[in-house]
Amino acid sequence: MPLQNRVDPFGNIHAVPDTGTLMGNRGILHDNQRRLHHYHRHKNWIICRLDFKGRKRVPMSPGKYTELFFLDEVTALAAGHRPCAECSRSRYNEFVQLWRQANPDETGNIDNVLHRQRFVPYRPDWRDKKRTYAMPVDGLPSGVFITLESASGATSYLVLGNSLYPWSFAGYGKPVKRPRSGDVTVLTPPSTVLTLGAGYCPLLHPSVEDYRRD
Repeated sequence: MPLQNRVDPFGNIHAVPDTGTLMGNRGILHDNQRRLHHYHRHKNWIICRLDFKGRKRVPMSPGKYTELFFLDEVTALAAGHRPCAECSRSRYNEFVQLWRQANPDETGNIDNVLHRQRFVPYRPDWRDKKRTYAMPVDGLPSGVFITLESASGATSYLVLGNSLYPWSFAGYGKPVKRPRSGDVTVLTPPSTVLTLGAGYCPLLHPSVEDYRRD
């Protein structure tokens, strides 16, 4: 039985058998029977490497933080996470530098800002906690996640150039053409969208290249 520890671009946590390429955490979310009881326990939502200094972990061990897994970095960014300052220090430094450059009016702590932008508080259903917003599709940089419908659970698409790649836990599907105009629902937090526009290059799942070679 798969553990409930895989994160989608909406930030929701699922039990699926597919494995991810990156890990992260939001604190201790599970009980001693490895059942999920919380959506988050702190504001420092991070993205981690799967391998770091030979450390070995048993997922969802009692009293340890809940290991969450992501298809790739763009998925984690859309969910509201940011690079880890320990295991991914160079990527964290680059992200922070570009985030500060792209968000000069945000003088507060990055994690506090991201938490405000990704999270709607006091919602009993986890599926309703994601904070989304509308933006013109022609102004979005590559690396942003959108939906073409406003409903929770709608298909999410990765924006890459003139194409939209449908997301799944197993990888990306065949891309469709990016609309030339109109508003879309954006999943990636606004400050992260600006950071991507400033030049941050997130890691992508290899399935993207399967279609780029076609």
